[in-house]
Amino acid sequence: MSEIIGNQTLPEGQEEPKIEFPCDYPIKILGDADESFNALVASIVLKHAPDFDVTTVTSRDSSKGKFRSVGVIIRATGEPQIMGLFEELKATGRVKMVI
Repeated sequence: MSEIIGNQTLPEGQEEPKIEFPCDYPIKILGDADESFNALVASIVLKHAPDFDVTTVTSRDSSKGKFRSVGVIIRATGEPQIMGLFEELKATGRVKMVI
């Protein structure tokens, strides 16, 4: 049976790439374009990565101004940290996608 990772399917027998923790881990969060979206994302990221530097947050609105992409880089300590962060971001109802 193949495993699904993101939008890709791994061939049978091929293992998922291993991440060595701790590591710098870039994350992009897509939501509706709104001035408060950056602050929302930063506050959630800080809960899961207390050493996160909020001055490094980047953002860009879509060409039509409907969506906003927010980029962060955290110092990831393990998979539970990343999964918890992804779940809390999605639970806001304002996040459309986390990459």
